[in-house]
Amino acid sequence: MACISKISQVVYPLEIYDGFVLLLMWMFFRNKNRGIVRFFIKKITTLTASVGFLIVLLFTVPAVAAEASLTDIEITNTDNHLLLYFRVVDCFTEDMKKAIHNGIATTFNFSIRVYEVRNLWWDKKIVDIKVNHDVQYDNLKKVYMVGLFEREEKTVFVRDFEDVKKIMSEIVGLKIAELEHLQKGGRYQIRMMAELDKIRLPFYLHNVFFFLSLWDFKTEWYTVDFTY
Repeated sequence: MACISKISQVVYPLEIYDGFVLLLMWMFFRNKNRGIVRFFIKKITTLTASVGFLIVLLFTVPAVAAEASLTDIEITNTDNHLLLYFRVVDCFTEDMKKAIHNGIATTFNFSIRVYEVRNLWWDKKIVDIKVNHDVQYDNLKKVYMVGLFEREEKTVFVRDFEDVKKIMSEIVGLKIAELEHLQKGGRYQIRMMAELDKIRLPFYLHNVFFFLSLWDFKTEWYTVDFTY
């Protein structure tokens, strides 16, 4: 499926936006605590940028990207584990980059399954792994925070967007099975795919736009057969 922007329904975004601003301003003048004041000033600024960006999207024809796919698939092992490598290509668009720079968190989901191949019966699923990579841009520090939950270093900080694209789209040395759970001479199949998670907007916009899927990409399932 191509990366196409989809917006199902938006009801009077400008009027709802005005209502949120008035609510925040009321809380601003009602509370005398300086820390709370600074907090709401920041929220108003973020709200203005996020809603403004989304309103622009409503009237903009999104760019269509090439179909996302998996490549450079490699299976290897250590003394104890089966390891998997691959990367996703053609998964980023210019609109996605703009959204990230406007503070919208973006998540890639990876699904990996391992099956024991059986001749006279259905294949047996022995591993089912879900891996997430997410990115959030800090506009004040001008740095990207990339979450890699399968690694020991859960969050890395990156300043170059090209590096973000590389890190987000790669699975590197993922431990997918312990070798002691595989049978010598057994036949196995690894199946893998990647997709963009639904865009999750800041909590104060959930009631306005719910979960908005802007650039919907989902690769095909890729399979690799091997004998242990």
